Amino acid sequence: MNPIEKDPLQRKIEIFNWILLGMFLLISLLFLSPRFALGVFLGGLISIINFYWLYKNMKDVFARLSGSAKSAMMFKYFIRLALTAVVLFFIVTSNKVDILGLLVGLSVVVINLVLTAIMTLSKKNCLEEVK
Repeated sequence: MNPIEKDPLQRKIEIFNWILLGMFLLISLLFLSPRFALGVFLGGLISIINFYWLYKNMKDVFARLSGSAKSAMMFKYFIRLALTAVVLFFIVTSNKVDILGLLVGLSVVVINLVLTAIMTLSKKNCLEEVK
């Protein structure tokens, strides 16, 4: 079976996820409490791992398009959701992280996707104006 290469946009999103997490973490370490920074780090790590896991699951589903692909995808989705919920439960109940920092970290991938969409659309519009 031929491995499917990643789309350059997918690669760009993955790299920028880590850059954005690093920027948020650096800012929180410099200007906010260590508890907040730990929340940003753990939340960002959780969201990035979920993003990679979703990519892997989607790649697997599209590689073997069969009748059971939908049910397999839903099963993996619920496993990922349950595992994320358990991890977040233990993080929140440990009371070692700031909840707002955790929310900022969990938003890393969403912020990155919005910024990437805006940048991609603005480049497309600029190219269309040049033509």
